[in-house]
Amino acid sequence: MKCTEKAERIAAILDDLYPQPPIPLIHNDPFTLLISVLLSAQTTDKKVNEVVPALFALGPTPAAMAELEVETILEKIRTVGLAPTKARNIRRLSELLLERHDGVVPADFTALEALPGVGHKTASVVMSQGFGVPAFPVDTHIHRLATRWGLSNGKNVDQTEKDLKVLFPRESWNRAHLQIIYFGREHCPARRHDLDACAICGWAASDARKAEEAQPRAPKKKR
Repeated sequence: MKCTEKAERIAAILDDLYPQPPIPLIHNDPFTLLISVLLSAQTTDKKVNEVVPALFALGPTPAAMAELEVETILEKIRTVGLAPTKARNIRRLSELLLERHDGVVPADFTALEALPGVGHKTASVVMSQGFGVPAFPVDTHIHRLATRWGLSNGKNVDQTEKDLKVLFPRESWNRAHLQIIYFGREHCPARRHDLDACAICGWAASDARKAEEAQPRAPKKKR
């Protein structure tokens, strides 16, 4: 099966399962979405959603967040991964939004990626889900499934993004990236997954891929 045909069949399954996938991170506007996505790096969405209500109560806008001490921000997000670095980035990016953009989150990839702690994936989520600009943010779930399904060679997330943008219609990108995330979480885990029984892996994954994943994982060496 050609990759284009495979992508069309996958899209139909995902549209049936998740016709209107919600954004999994708590937010009120592009600024709070930006902060939530920044916090989600190396942290589960569940954990982010546990900490952001208290943070946003203190700093709902760039101006309010910039007034907070880094230690105050850190206190609210301490349980997320890389919290000290993220607290500093949140404070500084809030200041830069005031200095460079009149306190408004810019709807521009280059401007977003120039902010502390904001990489291409974070900028892509804000552009797609905050401003409705077609983008295909690739997180670990999407990278993993695109490789498992034979839609990309799995070389790196940049290549995966390019491949998926070619295979899926531009108008579906914002919806498709959320759909794949939800499918990965709910139906297609990384480990102990029966690929043959999966609604997508059963036919999309190659025999070689199925055999590879069926092999027991070598135990991690103790340090």
